[in-house]
Amino acid sequence: MTKILVIGSAGQIGSELTLKLRGLYGNNNVIAGVMELKAAEKLDGEGPLEIVDVLDRQGLVTVVRKHGIDSIINMAAILSATGEKNPMLAWDVNMNGLINVLEVAREFKMKQVLVPSSIAVFGPSSPADHTPQETILKPATIYGITKVAGELLGDYYVKRYGLDVRGLRYPGIISHMTLPGGGATDYAVEIYYEAVKNKRYTCFVNKDTRLPMMYMPDCLKSTIDLMQADFSRLDHHCDYNVGAMSFSAGELAASVKKYIPEFEITYSPDSRQAIADSWPNSVDDSLAREEWGWEPDYDLDSMTRDMLRAIGERHDKGLI
Repeated sequence: MTKILVIGSAGQIGSELTLKLRGLYGNNNVIAGVMELKAAEKLDGEGPLEIVDVLDRQGLVTVVRKHGIDSIINMAAILSATGEKNPMLAWDVNMNGLINVLEVAREFKMKQVLVPSSIAVFGPSSPADHTPQETILKPATIYGITKVAGELLGDYYVKRYGLDVRGLRYPGIISHMTLPGGGATDYAVEIYYEAVKNKRYTCFVNKDTRLPMMYMPDCLKSTIDLMQADFSRLDHHCDYNVGAMSFSAGELAASVKKYIPEFEITYSPDSRQAIADSWPNSVDDSLAREEWGWEPDYDLDSMTRDMLRAIGERHDKGLI
């Protein structure tokens, strides 16, 4: 039986991914790794929980031995905007933490390691439209630099040690369950919350800023699809482009206004604008579609309807 450790289970993606995996593999077979116990409330109190600091290799070994872990999903990361405030912390967590995970997985001969990457691997010199899988990777942020290095490191462990390491380049992720954690695409979630709560929002990027985005159900689907793909079909390993939709901040606001006509938005770009400007407008994910059958379920308007419904229900109950 597969025993999966999800490191970073309290994060925006990790919290929902942990619950989804428990639904697939059973509560006791998916161990939630969090930095502190108070984060466990997001996980509904079901299934094993462990304190896991990705920088504490011995602590990681202890958890692996205790639960007989044979697969690790490493969601622990310092994201783009936060990373620019503390670059050395981003390097430490994103790189040294990843090395700890890979070395422990190698030592215990694990079945699989999944380490998400990001569209942050691209930079101003990458093609902006329909950005290909194989292209110039010269990112403008420390987060992007660590993700490029992480992709190469994962591929190295595949070739050098035969370890099954996989990764996909997430676009901006939008969810109504858990707030984002310091990325340059956070505005795409904040718009929905502020539209429901206050009917207005001041956006930190300009109206025409266009980025690849993905709704959380598709994020979970893409992650699990890659996990479950036949290894022999994968010509790539740690750097799959995955796309779902691409829209500007203004188009997102227009989608919200279809359902909340009184919603008002203003634009006041801050330091995160430069980060967003260095990323693609859209990505070419044809390899993911060919090699492991990737296909998204949501477009902009179907996502907007579901986001506003879910946030509205929580708002009416006084939960936000």
